[in-house]
Amino acid sequence: MPLRNVAIIAHVDHGKTTLVDALLKQAGAFKASAPGQECVMDSNPLERERGITILAKNCAVNYTFGPDAGEVAGQEFRINILDTPGHADFGGEVERVLRMADGCLLLVDALEGPMPQTRFVLGKALELGLKPIVVINKCDRPDGRPSAVIDEVFDLLVDLGADDIALDFPVVYASGRSGWAHRDIDVRDNGVHDLFRVIAERVPAPQEDVSAPLQALVTNLDYSEYVGRIAIGRVYKGVLKAGQQVAVSKADGTVKKARVLKVNRFEGLGRRDVSEIRAGDLCAIEGVADIEIGDTIMDPDNHAPMARVKVDEPTLHMVFRINDGPMVGKEGKFVTTRQIAERLERELRGNVALRVSPGDSADEFRVSGRGLLHLGVLLENMRREGYELTVGKPEVIEREIDGVRSEPFERVSIDTDSSSMGSALELLGSRGGEILKVDQRGARMHIEADIPARGLIGFRTRLLNVTAGEAVMHHSFIGYRPASGSVKKRQNGVMVGNEAGTATTYALLQLCERGIMFVQPGDPVYEGMVVGENARDNDLVVNAVRLKPFSNVRDNKEATVVLKAPRLLSLEAALEYIEEDELVEITPSAVRMRKRILRESARRRAERSARDRAAAVAGADD
Repeated sequence: MPLRNVAIIAHVDHGKTTLVDALLKQAGAFKASAPGQECVMDSNPLERERGITILAKNCAVNYTFGPDAGEVAGQEFRINILDTPGHADFGGEVERVLRMADGCLLLVDALEGPMPQTRFVLGKALELGLKPIVVINKCDRPDGRPSAVIDEVFDLLVDLGADDIALDFPVVYASGRSGWAHRDIDVRDNGVHDLFRVIAERVPAPQEDVSAPLQALVTNLDYSEYVGRIAIGRVYKGVLKAGQQVAVSKADGTVKKARVLKVNRFEGLGRRDVSEIRAGDLCAIEGVADIEIGDTIMDPDNHAPMARVKVDEPTLHMVFRINDGPMVGKEGKFVTTRQIAERLERELRGNVALRVSPGDSADEFRVSGRGLLHLGVLLENMRREGYELTVGKPEVIEREIDGVRSEPFERVSIDTDSSSMGSALELLGSRGGEILKVDQRGARMHIEADIPARGLIGFRTRLLNVTAGEAVMHHSFIGYRPASGSVKKRQNGVMVGNEAGTATTYALLQLCERGIMFVQPGDPVYEGMVVGENARDNDLVVNAVRLKPFSNVRDNKEATVVLKAPRLLSLEAALEYIEEDELVEITPSAVRMRKRILRESARRRAERSARDRAAAVAGADD
């Protein structure tokens, strides 16, 4: 049976996962009428909540072409479909899955066209020699501009240095949500037959060499309580059989012997036990203990390790530490340094873009990742698993390149209405951004700019404020450049609680006149906790638990007073908001901000000591 391995790559929210749904329905992998079967590849709860793909996944379908399918008429093809994340923060997932593919579908929105993540994922595909099939999705949008988008894709390929074969790409017009795809833009019949046909005709077949010694590369890991780690990857040479003795090449260059218990072939959304997997196909392998991503499974008598999966280095780091606040252990199950260390160690096994090193103290870990979303997803998963910890302000990782201090830069794109464009441009300028392009797309304005990665910390929240929530922002890493000037910090100070207890309506009514509150009546509050944002630039110590004094005088004044709604920050918004002297406390039931030093008197002593040290240094320089 002819085999094809194809990856689907796209920018965030361009409809990649819904197109996979249409392919699965067309091939009969599940019924279109089955309830709850939308975005079936986004199986992780966090993926469904956020509407993005975080983990790379794959499935397989068998598709038989009809008599009118040209050169593939009447043939049955086995097609492995690999779904990849679109966000640059999950570049480790993208690079791993593209190693298993022989071709790719480049999905582009019919209105938005190529976006920063389109450049990122397409660049990775071209580096591996994959030739794209361009799918213009959402062609049923009334404001779509598919012809202009095709020109933009061609320009992007030229800019990325694609060869003539890649530039001669086929185009398929589609609507993943409506379930149709066709090579003729004017034909919108039900079904994605044309897309399957283009995959069969244009994606090259794997270069099978079943007679060569075994060579398989592990690109992903799964876990089962019954069999332990399950290695997922592709067999490049030879035949992998159940019960076979193999050799495993490790990251340090050593080779260990092992025995494969079972091999599974992907079928539909699941797996099936088979006796063997031939070169060119994907598989899941059970029974090889301590297997890691990037390991090569080889013939025990012919050691030929493959190049390990290379992943871009992290650009952002933050400090993970134990929760030493007064509410420690009240909401979480795992609170100790040992438990946090074990969880980070488990994450390192599958998250190849993550780095963990010891912090300045025994209770801290320096965790580095590809971006704020990358680390934010890890923290969100940890809190849902019952972990309790505190984390510091995200900081970019600087490098010295050719003797010059350099910092990471990002390509950011912003879509907003015309009335808010001026505010967005002003904010970009204040964060060190360099405007590259401003154009109109439909009724909205599209802005592209290069900006230091540190300028993006807290940028999203500020952008939503100045555009009244109208702006949509995406960004991706473009490389290191010489460090630019300073970036403005948070303009407002915060209100810091000075007493433990429960926030009261009476206290918050008085405080909301001075700024915006982060807590509401009934929330627990402790000394050193950030309870609101001050309207001025200084920090303000306040009492958020004060009770109304009793008196014999009746007062109905409060009956007509309405308490302003608090600003409830999400985990990532809180990480963007804090400054160097603050922490985010993360528990299974809450996200709170607090000062690093809780007691006011201790904070004042620390500030005096810092000023004295600065004065001493200045005096020594003079």
